[in-house]
Amino acid sequence: MLSFEFSYDELLTYQGTNPRPVDFDQFWEKALLDLDATDPEIEFGDATDFPLTTATAQHLYFTGTGGYRVHAKVIRPNEPTGPAVLVFHGYGGEQPSWVDLLAYAARGYTVAALDVREQVGFRTASQTANHFDLHNHLVHGLDAGPENLLYKHVFLDTRRLADIIGALPEVDETRIASTGWSQGGGLSLVAAALTPSIKYVASVFPFLCDYQRTWDLNLDTGPYNEIVTWFKKRDPRHLRQDEVFNTLGYIDVQHLAARIRAEVTLFVGLEDQTCPPSTQFAAYNKLTSTKELRAYPDLGHDDLPGARDDIYQLIGAKL
Repeated sequence: MLSFEFSYDELLTYQGTNPRPVDFDQFWEKALLDLDATDPEIEFGDATDFPLTTATAQHLYFTGTGGYRVHAKVIRPNEPTGPAVLVFHGYGGEQPSWVDLLAYAARGYTVAALDVREQVGFRTASQTANHFDLHNHLVHGLDAGPENLLYKHVFLDTRRLADIIGALPEVDETRIASTGWSQGGGLSLVAAALTPSIKYVASVFPFLCDYQRTWDLNLDTGPYNEIVTWFKKRDPRHLRQDEVFNTLGYIDVQHLAARIRAEVTLFVGLEDQTCPPSTQFAAYNKLTSTKELRAYPDLGHDDLPGARDDIYQLIGAKL
């Protein structure tokens, strides 16, 4: 166990440090209404540079809040069996390669991988280039208040993706899973919190949890060190500290966790110095749905051995 972390027994009961805004529920109800009022302008286009014989690879484009045009990769099997899987990538990463999504399609599952807005710039011959501007996304919009936080819009993108995929004729909207690692682990929980019909979540060391705890730990590694940088540049005397953490509370996954109705499996490396275990337990301990914890005592923010195969099998069993 990390020397600066709580003991394992303490982790099992830890309830988080970052404050929960008093109007948190109203904030997200209004945000969902704003999303509903935004025309999604859905567009599917075949990925002609990745032909398949048993499925169709497609680029999905939709409009999210703020008018941003969001992209996702989608593979739709020729002989669908009903379930769908939503995949979310890590912070500053790329969406999975087409080949990484084929295992689910081989089961007859529709699979969709979201590009987090402003983080992915990759394009192919059949894909429109996305805007790329990765710079302090965690605190982006903080000065302008919770309505303008970048991650507020990203969270809503997960709901829109779930709605679009769930409405496809080949998909049973009651048999949808979400999964991802790090940022993707956080977003897989967010998707379930904002989309009650999601049935199962496999979340690996989720990012975006318990921001004040990360500051208390004085982390010197990204991405949580963006908070320290913000204080150094914007508020070196911490005169706005209460305001800052209250604002970040609107996009704190631990505060959304109680909304989740899906069954959840959380994978955590107890030596994680990127997303400290306590921040993850803050969310896990607030889950009221069926849940399971899979801990790796000697591993951190690593490619947890066997976890990818386990997740594939778990999703197959749960859906």
